[in-house]
Amino acid sequence: MKIIIIQNTVKKVLKASIENVKQLIKQKSFENLDFIVLPEMFTTPYQIDLFHEYQQDNHSEVIKFLSELAIEYHAYVIGGSVVEVSRGKLYNTSYIFNRQGKVIKKYRKIKLFSVIYPDGTSFDEGEVLEAGQDLGIFETEFGMMGIMICFDIRFPTLALSLMKKQAKVIFVPGAFNQFTGPLHWQTTFRARAIDNQLFMVGASPSNESYGTYKTYGHSLIVDPWGKIIKELDGNSGFIEVEIDLNLIDEVREKLPIVKNIK
Repeated sequence: MKIIIIQNTVKKVLKASIENVKQLIKQKSFENLDFIVLPEMFTTPYQIDLFHEYQQDNHSEVIKFLSELAIEYHAYVIGGSVVEVSRGKLYNTSYIFNRQGKVIKKYRKIKLFSVIYPDGTSFDEGEVLEAGQDLGIFETEFGMMGIMICFDIRFPTLALSLMKKQAKVIFVPGAFNQFTGPLHWQTTFRARAIDNQLFMVGASPSNESYGTYKTYGHSLIVDPWGKIIKELDGNSGFIEVEIDLNLIDEVREKLPIVKNIK
């Protein structure tokens, strides 16, 4: 299964963010792609006072771009996340597209991020956004796949629920910051991979992104042993990797963690 992770730079202007994604993906002539993975809020500055300004609906410019991307590369697209507006409420939402550019899953972030930084300042998505309720699981020809968004990864029962639904890969559009990133980014991805003996894929905006929130970058993919296969630094770029899903059964046979989960 061939995956590319795009670590784009979020710009002040939405169209410029989309153009940045296009420039990154066109740096190489990709062939036979299966999944294209984009970051959390990949066209939206991760700044609470800007969420209303950048809100999207099911027919917005960003959704149209993601659909066209899926069609162009004949690949599934994990559409990072956007600020979705629905019935007057805002959600942190990821749209997943099939190879024909059709939405096959819309996942709303369940665990909304909040933090108090060492200097006493704080950040709380819940001031503006509503929490989702439904588990992020969807079907492909490779089997079931899972999705969580950023802060969700800190809650082991969410990943466990996806594994119990037969997810082979959990995709996590995320935007850890430069305080929490160095502390926990690698650790949480490796822990969820080890706990559930599956692949974890994290996509973050670059650390050059616009706004007061300072993203960490370091998009990565982790195998079922908890080994980091590839990881970027903070700069914009992409990861291209081909994974063998048979490794999941091999790991679970050699180290029977999943078999012992009741």
